[in-house]
Amino acid sequence: MGSARPSHLMFTAGIGSLVDLPNFSVLVKGLEAWNYGGLAGYTIDEPRLRTAVNRRLQLYGNTQITELRSAPWMAGSDSDAKGWHAQGVGVPVSPFPQWLRCTGCNLLAPIDSEAFAFLNGNPRTPHEARFVHAECGRAKRKPLAVTARFTLVCTNGHLDEFPYTHFVHRGQQCPKNQRPLLRMTDHGGNLTANVTLQCVACQEKRNIREAMGERGASELPRCRGRHPHLSSFAPDGCEEQPTLMVAGASNQWFPLTLSTLALPPAPDSGIDKLLEERWSELQHITTPQVFDAISHMPGHGYLKEYDRDALLAAIQARLNGDTGSEEPKQAAPDLLGPEWDVLAGTRLPTPTDDFTLEETEVSGPTAELFASVRQVQRLREVRAQIGFTRLDAPDPDNPEIARPVRLWRSSQNWVPASEVRGEGIFLRVREDLMGPWAERMQKSAVMQAHREAYVRFRKNRRSGRLSADADFDPMAGWPGERYLALHTFSHALIRTIALECGYSSASLAERIYAGDDEKPRTGILLYTAVPDSEGTLGGLVALAESPHFDRIVRRALRDAARCSSDPLCSERLPRKPADYLHGAACHACLFVSETTCERGNRFLDRRFLVPLGENTDEVLTPHALRP
Repeated sequence: MGSARPSHLMFTAGIGSLVDLPNFSVLVKGLEAWNYGGLAGYTIDEPRLRTAVNRRLQLYGNTQITELRSAPWMAGSDSDAKGWHAQGVGVPVSPFPQWLRCTGCNLLAPIDSEAFAFLNGNPRTPHEARFVHAECGRAKRKPLAVTARFTLVCTNGHLDEFPYTHFVHRGQQCPKNQRPLLRMTDHGGNLTANVTLQCVACQEKRNIREAMGERGASELPRCRGRHPHLSSFAPDGCEEQPTLMVAGASNQWFPLTLSTLALPPAPDSGIDKLLEERWSELQHITTPQVFDAISHMPGHGYLKEYDRDALLAAIQARLNGDTGSEEPKQAAPDLLGPEWDVLAGTRLPTPTDDFTLEETEVSGPTAELFASVRQVQRLREVRAQIGFTRLDAPDPDNPEIARPVRLWRSSQNWVPASEVRGEGIFLRVREDLMGPWAERMQKSAVMQAHREAYVRFRKNRRSGRLSADADFDPMAGWPGERYLALHTFSHALIRTIALECGYSSASLAERIYAGDDEKPRTGILLYTAVPDSEGTLGGLVALAESPHFDRIVRRALRDAARCSSDPLCSERLPRKPADYLHGAACHACLFVSETTCERGNRFLDRRFLVPLGENTDEVLTPHALRP
């Protein structure tokens, strides 16, 4: 029916989501329906992400996986005249919603009513696929039939058709036809939906507005527990009250994803930590011969950094005391910790095809701010989807706030994944500068305003559709003072780098390593995160060299000191009852695209980087770099 990038299939239009095609919409099917057709090379190897996926699935009570797979794809549809040999391989979809409306006569009927015909004569032009109303009009080209746009969604993640016939007849059957056709007339307007539904057989009519809001909920039937992406219904049913929703609404589908950088273990990390991170990969190395063979394989050169006999003894000891679980159990996966150990380690790891890290010189006033600046010449980011939610976006700090939906009906040993390659710059702020600043800011009135806004945000974030949690901690997930400073500085650099390196800001991504009170960190990784050639042009790492980097930092701070929305922007601070999570920040100075920021443009405040009035005690940057 069409094509999409692998990353698009997880973050925008993954399993269980609706995808708008030119003439109708479709639903992406579950893992059981994916067909690889004997394809090879679709497995993505990243042990650390696989371990993290299993730990997260343990929290949801799901089975464990052993593989990460890229989306199936077979070459040929763009070169063969017909392309039929490639049609059986790929990610299957089904039309949804399955009620269609004729654009000529407004007839509303289900897709299996024989009122509509499907036309898709040329497999190389999927954009021409369409449904038409064959009995409408006398013209040779029959009018298009488009998707009726209303659906039912519940907090358990169920998705169903809107019960048009049930709604029009107020829960009763049509007295003249057991399966009547309807007409849908849209009267327009910009205040609310104004759509009239009328039965063709008995002429009963009703407006869709009567099904909206709290009063309209009583007009809808109970949720049937339907999962159309799995072609199944909940075995125990569902007692939730469904919500009327327009197909394509932004809160109809939220992906549950994990991502990590494919990094070798830190050269100075211990054997126990190595086994904890890569047990599924190392548990089969039980003899010196296997060790020697695997250590010479691509991607396994890091094994040479460890003593062979000591590593084999640790593996054997772990096998002798193994409880039978492939992955060690842990409350939540820590993906940033191992990355910080490699990026900020005292020794640089051995270069590989996936990761190459080089030290660059830090001199002049910039050395007063950064302890080290490193060029990531090559990197690989792997992303995996483990589920999705509806109505309520997932919250990693409070999983109960949204109920995850599985990607499969029966147990599967894999989840979909994608990988992108690129380059980056890693910056480590001086701890002797960050530590005293963070301690000072804990008592600051400005930071207290941010904490209070976070509490209001957390309380308002909880959906009224879910029952209250007695153990709800409003400060759970507070990123800390360090994060606000590092995140703000990251955005200032991204906006400047986008003007210097040739990449668009949407092509860049960030990873903030702020740690916590027990393990404080001070790192920022800016890297390219697009799955095409733009991610490896080399223009980003070149900016880490002197004197370019010093100019970039100075320009970023100079631009952060001024905003075209000042003084409104510079004076902004979240005050009760506001619950936004930024201070002196807006689209004119710090905000970046949603694909770039890891926290949705939250936790930003320019006053932590540059003086905005009399707030000199709140500024992190040293005097030599202040504009």
